[in-house]
Amino acid sequence: MAGLAALFAQLGCQTADSPATASNASGFSELPGREGKTVEVALPATGAVSVTNTLNPDLLRADGQPFTLGPGDRVEIEIVDTPNSRTTAMVGADGKLYFHLLPGIDVWGMTLGEARDRLEKELGQYLTKAQIYLTLREVGSKYVWVLGRLNKPGILPMTSSMTLIEALSLSGGPARSASQVTTEDLADLRHSFLMRQGELLPVDFERLLKQGDLSQNVYLKPDDFIYVPSSLAQEVYVLGAVKTPRAVPYRDRMSLVSAISGAESSVRYDWFSRGEGIFMKDDYLSHVAIVRGSLARPKVLVVNYSAILKGHAMDVPLEPGDIIFVPNSPYRLLKSYVNMIINTFVTTVAANEGLHAGGGGAVGISLPVGGVNTH
Repeated sequence: MAGLAALFAQLGCQTADSPATASNASGFSELPGREGKTVEVALPATGAVSVTNTLNPDLLRADGQPFTLGPGDRVEIEIVDTPNSRTTAMVGADGKLYFHLLPGIDVWGMTLGEARDRLEKELGQYLTKAQIYLTLREVGSKYVWVLGRLNKPGILPMTSSMTLIEALSLSGGPARSASQVTTEDLADLRHSFLMRQGELLPVDFERLLKQGDLSQNVYLKPDDFIYVPSSLAQEVYVLGAVKTPRAVPYRDRMSLVSAISGAESSVRYDWFSRGEGIFMKDDYLSHVAIVRGSLARPKVLVVNYSAILKGHAMDVPLEPGDIIFVPNSPYRLLKSYVNMIINTFVTTVAANEGLHAGGGGAVGISLPVGGVNTH
C-alpha cells in the first residue's frame, strides 16, 4: 500500500482544493459524493471539470398508483350467492382472464376494481344482477430482483409501493458472519447497486444501511434490480474493448498489465508489427480507466496504457474490486465516461446474476393467506 500511495503522489491525486491541470491530470480523482458536493476531476491533457451526482427527489416519493393486473397474476373469482362458483384463474400471456361462460376478457392494465366491474358487466349477459368477488392471490407480472449476499435473496412481488429498505428487509438484510470473536459483514455495500431500465440509480448503500440516511431510501418500480455482492470476492473486472471481458481473480501485488493480460485474446495491436495483443481494433490505449471504491463515490484514474507497455510510464498496482475499462472510442467528458463504465459494469453483473436466479422457472411468488381483494 505504501507503494501505491507513493505512485498516487507522483501521479498527482486531485481534490476539490487542488484543481487538475494538463501536467498532473493522471492521478486518481474523486468523482462526486451523492450529498451533492462538487468535486474537481481531471481530464487528461485538457484541464479540470466540475461534476455533481445527486438523487432525483422524485425517486423518494411513491407514485401512488394502484396495482394493475398483468400476465402471470393469479386471481380468485367468486360469484356472490352462487354455490361452488369460487375458482382461481391466471391472467394469460394475452392479458385476458377466462372464467365461467365468458370468452377471454382483457384485463391487462386494469385495477382489481376495474376488472371486477368488467367481469360483472360481461356476466350480466348470462346472469341476473351478477356480483363478483375478485381477490389477488399471486403476483406474476410485477416484481423486483433482490439478489446477492443477503439472508433471503430472491424475486419479490410488488402489490403496492415498496422502498429499497423494505425490499432489503423482506430479503433478510445483508448477510453477516457471527463468530465468538467478531461479527463480519459478508456484503460489500461499496459495490452494491440498484439498476432501473439498464441504468444505475445513484444510491449510496453504505449511507443508507450503515448511517440510516433515508435520503437514499428510494421507491422501487417493477423490474428494478438490486444486487449486493460478497465482500469475500477478490476480483478485478476487465471490461470494454478486450476480447474476453470478465472478472479476473485478484492476486497479491496485481498490476494493471497483469490484470488485462488475464482477459485473453489473439487480436494484434494495430501499431505493433510483432507479438500478439489482447485488444480489439481501434481501441484507445491512452484512455484506459481504472475505477475504484464505492460505486456511489467512485475514484477514477485514466492512464496511457500504451506508454506503460513501452516502458515510458509506471505500471499501476490494483486493489480487489477495481474496474478496468479499455475504450474503443475517445471520450470528451470524464463524468460521462465514468458513468458509462459503471453502467457497463452493473448491467454485466445484473445479466449474469439474473440468468442464475431466473433459470429455475416461474417468477410468481404467492402472497400471504388473504391476499388483496376487492368486493
